[in-house]
This record gives sequence, structure tokens and C-alpha cells, in this order.
Amino acid sequence: MDLTQISAGIAGAPSPAPAPTLAAAEAARGFAETLALAETQAQAALTGAGDPHRLVTAMAEGKLAVDTVVTIRDRVVEAYQEILRMPV
Repeated sequence: MDLTQISAGIAGAPSPAPAPTLAAAEAARGFAETLALAETQAQAALTGAGDPHRLVTAMAEGKLAVDTVVTIRDRVVEAYQEILRMPV
């Protein structure tokens, strides 16, 4: 923890929002790379230069990545709604 956060907490001022973690940034980058690979393989298959097996694999990985992101988003929304339901 950095001293500005400690002093802000002591003074009663709200602390700044936490910066995205390195893991979150890497996960987002990996998601984008997976989708880009699937798109590249699809374009190669449409032009006849791609391997059908690689296309199917890339599309399955892309679907899995999208499903994972949607599941995480749903869980975050559920947690937020649960917090809103808590009595004050």
C-alpha cells in the first residue's frame, strides 16, 4: 500500500479507485488475441489458404473465451445486485 492511500484513509477522504491488476490486463489481452486468431483463421479458410482443422480449433477456442467472459460478467452483475439488496 502506498503512503498517499494511507494518509487519504486517515484523513477521511475517499481513496482513489484501484488500478486494474496486471492479471486482468493480461486476461483481456489474451481474450483479444484469441478472438483475433479465430478471425484470422476464418479469413484464411474463406480464401482457401487455411487448414480446416485449425479453423475449427480456433473457432472452438474463441467460443470458449467468449463464454468465459460472459460467465464472469454475469457473476459480477449478480454480486453487484446482491450488494444492492443488502440493508443499510
